[in-house]
Amino acid sequence: MLNAKQLSDIALVLRRDVLTATSAAGSGHATSCLSAADIVSVLFFHEMAFDKANPHNPDNDEFILSKGHAAPLLYAALKRVGLMAHELAHLRKLTSPLEGHPIPSLEMPWVKVATGSLGQGLSIGVGMALAAKMRKRSYRTYLLMGDSECSEGSVWEAAQIAAYYKLNNLCAIVDINKLGQRGETMLAHDIRSYAQRFGTFGWNVIVANGHSISDILKSFTKARNAQKPAIILAKTIKGKGVSFIEGKNGWHGRALLEAELKKALKETPAAQMPFFEPLAPTASGTKARKPQTLALPRYAIGEEIATREAYGAALAALAQADPSVIALDAEVSNSTFAEKVKQTRPDQFIECFIAEQNMISMAQGLAVKGYKPFASTFAAFLTRAHDQLRMAAISKSSFIVCGSHAGVSIGEDGASQMGLEDIALFRALRNSIVLQPADANSTIKLTQLAQQHNGIVYIRTLRPKTSVIYPHHEEFIIGEFKVLKSSGFDSLVLIGTGITLHESLKAFQLLHKKGIPAAVVDCYCIKPFNSARFIEFIKSHGSRLVIAEDHYSEGGLGEMLSHELANHDIHVRHLAVTAQPHSATKDQMLAAQHIDAESIAKAAVELLRAR
Repeated sequence: MLNAKQLSDIALVLRRDVLTATSAAGSGHATSCLSAADIVSVLFFHEMAFDKANPHNPDNDEFILSKGHAAPLLYAALKRVGLMAHELAHLRKLTSPLEGHPIPSLEMPWVKVATGSLGQGLSIGVGMALAAKMRKRSYRTYLLMGDSECSEGSVWEAAQIAAYYKLNNLCAIVDINKLGQRGETMLAHDIRSYAQRFGTFGWNVIVANGHSISDILKSFTKARNAQKPAIILAKTIKGKGVSFIEGKNGWHGRALLEAELKKALKETPAAQMPFFEPLAPTASGTKARKPQTLALPRYAIGEEIATREAYGAALAALAQADPSVIALDAEVSNSTFAEKVKQTRPDQFIECFIAEQNMISMAQGLAVKGYKPFASTFAAFLTRAHDQLRMAAISKSSFIVCGSHAGVSIGEDGASQMGLEDIALFRALRNSIVLQPADANSTIKLTQLAQQHNGIVYIRTLRPKTSVIYPHHEEFIIGEFKVLKSSGFDSLVLIGTGITLHESLKAFQLLHKKGIPAAVVDCYCIKPFNSARFIEFIKSHGSRLVIAEDHYSEGGLGEMLSHELANHDIHVRHLAVTAQPHSATKDQMLAAQHIDAESIAKAAVELLRAR
């Protein structure tokens, strides 16, 4: 165990590392690192327990650098502890994994999540700490936050739920260095206000001098003994250790020039790195429940079942069979039907309340610890969590999101409740999967496929009941589509997804009465999409296509298909939500937006006449 003098020397080493690395890079946030060097020294070289040989040891203490711009400090600590071989001088270089903000990679296994978009680390930490409670693991979760990010609402979403779940295995440290990017933060050095706020949210508040090793040591001891989540409010000075930048504005994100670096290093004496061996993690945990035989629900053709209800039934079945499946819900589980998990496997259900940003990052934290989270809410409310989803995609996280009540087909609740941008949102995420089942049996199969996929999967479900059109044994493949109606004489193809598939099937009947043969395609997988097979199919069925979707025209199915069909001689009519929706019945809204059966049939006739 290192003493206070040795830890102080390590802090000096870390400061020198940060200064030289950022100057070599020509950019970086040196001053934000300098303020937290003493804290990180105690954390990595005294407080945390981990297996140096195995970054994936399930009993390792976890660390999240929520203030991701202090990445050079994290890299320096990993280097000096012996967890990283990469050269600090390669910071921010194209061929180096030492990016400007931390990103998980095979080369950086000790970095578990991407950070840098402020305000998300605490929510991820809540997910990790909750995973420890659920599996009765002894590891603790630590995270270092900046004072500026405490202005983010997601911080307070996480703060309240951490207290609700009594996460006394969670310790957050706020580096309160007073200065943000362009000047003073909202509370500057008003430590009392920070303490009142976190205390009101139910945290054990510990105030510390962030540059006193002995004070920091005492603070971590208090945090370990707390019966509530602990927050260490560390009063620090930005740029600590270098006189000409200490506590001065205008140095955020600026690296020192060569002459400035020489001057700074003279003020930061070189220190000897002591021999260090970390605390060994304590083996813990309960024996995992063995996976059981999966018994998925089955529905008869012609039954009227909402896809959201089928999703809940599928999720409950998956949870019964697999203990790693976890349902998270934003206090709408009786509408998303995620409550079916709560009814059958209450230990695999997490109530996240109305806080979608926090829910998504909690899912990310749980995924890091080996769970397969399914996060559910109304599709409309997922837009507020777009940045959390974006960062999860950068982290290469793996979980499923279900957005229910999608589109204008929800009817009377009106525009504020209608998810009409959600396909665009999830399509824009790197390596995402976007699924929209049209009936109960396809929902069951696609939910199972989502569980088996690595990455972020979005499932779009409907409020109204729809007829079961697929037999329960029908198989589905990610990236494909289904042909429901087809002949050798088709003049055109009707393509729908979700509710508009049912409208397309009705339009097929209307066209049949007019003597117009048409094919009908279910685009149940919007991303990825087998465009080559689809183009071949369209060209063999009239080279004319009517697309109908219950989504805004921007970013949805039609835009995706238009991109795929570019440079092909195929004539397209795209029907989508183009006007401000209103409270009305489902059928009235579909008609008002011209995505009902009559509108689809009319567009088909007009497309044929336009030849």
